[in-house]
Amino acid sequence: MAMEKDASIFVAGHRGLVGSSIVRALKARGFSNLLLRTRDELDLSDQKAVHDFFARERPAYVFFAAAKVGGIFYNQTHQADFLYENLITATNVIHAAAQYDTTKLLFLGSSCVYPKMAPQPIREEYLLSSSLEPTNEGYAIAKIAGLKLCEKYAEQYGKRFISAMPTNLYGPNDNFHPDRSHVIPGMMRRFHAAKINGDKTISVWGTGTPRREFLFVDDLAEGLLTLMDRYEDRETINIGTGVDVTIAELAQLMASVVGFQGEIVFDTSKPDGTPRKVLDISKIRSLGWHPRTELKEGLRIAYEWAVANEKF
Repeated sequence: MAMEKDASIFVAGHRGLVGSSIVRALKARGFSNLLLRTRDELDLSDQKAVHDFFARERPAYVFFAAAKVGGIFYNQTHQADFLYENLITATNVIHAAAQYDTTKLLFLGSSCVYPKMAPQPIREEYLLSSSLEPTNEGYAIAKIAGLKLCEKYAEQYGKRFISAMPTNLYGPNDNFHPDRSHVIPGMMRRFHAAKINGDKTISVWGTGTPRREFLFVDDLAEGLLTLMDRYEDRETINIGTGVDVTIAELAQLMASVVGFQGEIVFDTSKPDGTPRKVLDISKIRSLGWHPRTELKEGLRIAYEWAVANEKF
C-alpha cells in the first residue's frame, strides 16, 4: 500500500547522510507534509520528549535514519557510547510509534550487524548465525536490538514495522570529520589534502585486500521509498549493489576522482576489519528496485559536493 501524498511523515535524522537523501526523494515525489526536527528541537534519547512528539504530531509514517555513526577507529574506541545512544533512540522511537498508531515504520540497520565471517554474499538469514566483528560490536548490537524490536512488534501486535539493512553508504551530506568519518569520506578527505599539499605518497590503513560494497545514498533513498510502498515482511531486507571492490581498488578510484597523482602505500600495522562484506540483494531486486549509480560516478558527485560545500 503506497504512502498517501498528504500523509504526515517523520524522518528521524533528517540532516544526516541518509535522512537528507530521504527528504530529497520524498520532496521529488510530491510529499510535502514532512515532520523534521533537529536534535535541539527533539532529543530522541529523551523518552518523554519522543512520546510527547508522537502524541502531538501522530506521524503516519516514520523513516528511522537517526544514528550515532563513525569510522572503524572511532567506533572501536567508543563502543559504550555507540551501544547506549543507538539503543535508547531506537527503542524510544519504535515504542512511541507503536503507542501512537503509526501506520508504518521503516528502521535502518546496517550491514555491519552481520557476523564477521558470514558466507558471501550475505543473505538476510545469516543474521545472528555467528560472532560479530569485535571492533563494531556496540553499534551492531544496538542495531540488531532495533530491528528485532520492529520484528517483535509486528509479530505480537501486527504493527507494520519493517527494517532494512543497507551496505556501506556515501554521497552528498556525508560526514567528513577527520576522526569520525567512514571509509569513503575519510579517504576522500585525506586524498584531497594530499593533492593540495603536493604529497608524493599517501598511506591507507590495512593491507588493501578487504572487499567492500558501496551504495550511493540517493539510490538507497529510492530503495527505502520502494520498501515503504511494497514491503511488508517481518524479516529485514538487504539494500546494496551486490558488487564489491577491494580497498586497494577503491583507493585507486579515489585518486583518479580527486586528482592525486602520487603513490598509494598500505599501513599493514592497522586493522583490516571484516575480510569481505557484500550483500545478496535478490529480495529487493524482486520488488523492482536496483542501484543506478556506478561507484566512480558516485564518488565524483560526492567529491564535487564536498568541495563546493567546503567540507575539507
